[in-house]
Amino acid sequence: MAPVSISPIKVGHIDDVQELRKARPTTVPPRYVRDISERPTTTTTTSSMHIPTIDLSKFSGENINSYQFNRELSKLAASCKEWGFFQVINHGIEREILESIEKVATEFFMLPLEEKQKFPMAPGTVQGYGHAFVFSEDQKLDWCNMLALAVEPFFMRNHKLWPTKPTKFSEILEIYSVNIRRLCQKLLRFIAMSLGSNKDVFNEKFGNAVQAVRMNYYPPCSRPDLVLGLSPHSDGSGLTVLQQAMGSSVGLQVLKDDKWVPIQPNRNALVINIGDTLEVLTNGKYKSVEHRAVTHKEKDRLSIVTFYAPSYEVEVGPLPEFIGGNRPCMYKKYNHGDYSRHYITNKLQGKKTLDFAKLSTQVDSKCI
Repeated sequence: MAPVSISPIKVGHIDDVQELRKARPTTVPPRYVRDISERPTTTTTTSSMHIPTIDLSKFSGENINSYQFNRELSKLAASCKEWGFFQVINHGIEREILESIEKVATEFFMLPLEEKQKFPMAPGTVQGYGHAFVFSEDQKLDWCNMLALAVEPFFMRNHKLWPTKPTKFSEILEIYSVNIRRLCQKLLRFIAMSLGSNKDVFNEKFGNAVQAVRMNYYPPCSRPDLVLGLSPHSDGSGLTVLQQAMGSSVGLQVLKDDKWVPIQPNRNALVINIGDTLEVLTNGKYKSVEHRAVTHKEKDRLSIVTFYAPSYEVEVGPLPEFIGGNRPCMYKKYNHGDYSRHYITNKLQGKKTLDFAKLSTQVDSKCI
């Protein structure tokens, strides 16, 4: 199947938020000002909860089937079921690699605007530099600049959009992405085991998995109470791996029990979340969860996000082992490429995009 793409939608001029910050430090353009009900200060937040941390060293070969292994596997199962988010430590990716990707990402965003604009994200697409998920003139914008790139399979890459500055950008991204891919494959095995399934069930289902990276830069905002860095959404991927750059402000928030929980950056951890696709494959046993980003008045924030999903040619639907008893089939079967196209052609609206896959309550409990 060819890479997902759509016809560009012209949405008019969108200002670069870094330039806005420089030019008008005390004002926020109306297009970024959220409706009252969406503003961070009017939604319920809590700092008393913390997402679970999974120690991947407990899953090493010498620990297999040990008490430590089984205890950590149970902790992983609870994290996926109750949170849809968790952090991993001892993940095997060298600190030097993580620091290198943060360095080149920061250097890219600090380039002059005219240099970054050599790699434009066309309206209606999700590769290049700019704003994604913008489809109308009256749509509220996120206080964020993005650089998004397809990584795997190789044919999906648009090499014209891979920055040439910093000079080692592509080299470092390649090394980083190989390591993140291995981590995703490892995590999918452990997640399958946490469900009592064959450890290879998800990796085999994903086939020649799709992998993309998005680097998000959130400049300081003079009125962080009026804007959002990134609108609430769940991810269309199977798994998402988030690296929060050290020294950044606290920005990521996860919706838990109708409250927004801030996720503190941890130098030794990567943040993992369940995507829509894994929710469908597990028939809702593990759910994708809404999350968003907020801004800070004085501090900036950088995050590096990897999305890992099935091949666009794969048919996705609940796996038979997760259907039956008190759990009827909740989702239809569909082509993952079709879902990816649906996801990138709609603005971010919580979990609304997943309606694409849901069966109506009138439909028989058998998957179709």
